[in-house]
Amino acid sequence: MKLMFPKHFFVGSLLTVIVLTLAFSASTSAQSKKTAKKPDTKKAATKPTVKKNEKQAKDAKKVSGKAKTTAKDSKRTPSKKETAKDKKAKLDTKAKSEPKKSKAEARKAEVERKRKESERRAAALAEARRREQARREAIARRIAYERSFRNETVANIAADKTEGEDLTIRQVAINALGSRAGSVVVMEAQTGKVLTVVNQNWAVRSSIRPCSTIKLVTGAAGLNEGVIDKETGAVKNTATRRKLDDALAHSDNPYFQRAGVLMGNQKLVEYGRQFGLGEQTGINLEGETPGRLPVSNSNPRIYSHGDDTEVSTIQLAVMAAAMTNGGKRVLPRIPRNEIEKAQFQTFYKGKVELPQQNVRRVIPGMMGAAEYGTARRNMNQSLGVAGKTGSCIDKGSWVGLFTSVAPIEQPKYAVAVITRGPSERGRNAAAIAAQIYNALSPQIVRTDRNLAQTEFKIAPKNAIINTTAVADVADEDEDEAEAGETNAVDMTGVDTAGRNVIVIPNAPKSSKTVVKTTSSKPVLPPVVITYNKDQKATRNGPVIKP
Repeated sequence: MKLMFPKHFFVGSLLTVIVLTLAFSASTSAQSKKTAKKPDTKKAATKPTVKKNEKQAKDAKKVSGKAKTTAKDSKRTPSKKETAKDKKAKLDTKAKSEPKKSKAEARKAEVERKRKESERRAAALAEARRREQARREAIARRIAYERSFRNETVANIAADKTEGEDLTIRQVAINALGSRAGSVVVMEAQTGKVLTVVNQNWAVRSSIRPCSTIKLVTGAAGLNEGVIDKETGAVKNTATRRKLDDALAHSDNPYFQRAGVLMGNQKLVEYGRQFGLGEQTGINLEGETPGRLPVSNSNPRIYSHGDDTEVSTIQLAVMAAAMTNGGKRVLPRIPRNEIEKAQFQTFYKGKVELPQQNVRRVIPGMMGAAEYGTARRNMNQSLGVAGKTGSCIDKGSWVGLFTSVAPIEQPKYAVAVITRGPSERGRNAAAIAAQIYNALSPQIVRTDRNLAQTEFKIAPKNAIINTTAVADVADEDEDEAEAGETNAVDMTGVDTAGRNVIVIPNAPKSSKTVVKTTSSKPVLPPVVITYNKDQKATRNGPVIKP
């Protein structure tokens, strides 16, 4: 080795390497200085590129990291417990991460809901209080309303002139009227002797709508004009639910409207005057009202409800007496002293110019009203009462009316009642009359002669409804339903509500000899006043002629 590489050769080689290294270092340093002296534009262009490269590198690392995580997750399948825990953790995290703003809105919505609920409760409570107050005020008004009528009745009764009246019968009538506001007339049906007039201001000096009592006039007029068949009681050429007898007993509005329309307004007015309506009866009490008739009204209700017509209590008593006296219209008078009482004379104010059978043809229906119709409540069927009820609204209040006679075979008494007040109906007026008839029953003598059977061979039927509750409904008055629909019993054996009924006919006619009662016979023969040309009264005519 020493021979191949001498020592001086080795030293020379080392020096050569050192020199070359220094030369290379000098060259590199010069190159760096040259690069540093280049313009700033190159630096500006290089910086965005570097930043962009750095961003891309970061994104690439993120993607790579997600890919690795996904690969790791895909390799491991979580258990059910871990899944439930994860869901719960997520929900908890979501609940915790809910913004404070959403919680505030929820609290606000809850507050608003409670406020509205509180307002609704307060409004409901206020409405309940308002209704209760309205109910109390209505009751108070009704009580005051009834009290005003009653107070007026009491004051009028106290002011009545009772001279010549039968004070016993007067007290009976006052007791029967009780706490109701109204007027009562009790009269001898065949003589015109007035036994008492309770509340003379209402009974004589004021008038009111007759309601369904006008049906007696419509029926009698329709019979005489041939609109109503005398035998069957049917309205000619017109279909109706009932015939005349039951139409009167149950106060069937459509029946009388159809009959009246066929007859016409003028006929109703004409026959009304014959029965004493629309003019003074002539009673010896001052200030008597004539009432009125529907002279220029052709509405069908004038034949059924008495629209545009007004009557007084004394007029109703005279009308019922005339229909059962064969058309003789008595002059009602109060005997003012004992001599007049003992020698009371019968006077006829007029005579209804109708055949007696046409006038009396309404009697079966009047009997039916008291036996099984609108007037049957509390009515003593053994007394032979025949009458007609009426119920309607007039002059701001309900009106209840009843006009009647008893006993029907030979009428001794005529009783008419008119009541007023929020709860008044025809059935109430009929109940008052029933009490009066019960008190008069010792003086009522009946025979076995029934006008409805002997003259017309028609026996009004007694209709008994199969349940008590239904019977109470069936007794409602006719005019409460303005269309005329009632729960009354129809002639087919089924009431208008579709319920079955039991129809019980009257007992067969007896063959006993008829014995007339003389209880109503006047003391002296009737004396009738007429007038000569000089307007002087004489005592030789059959009828009083004005």
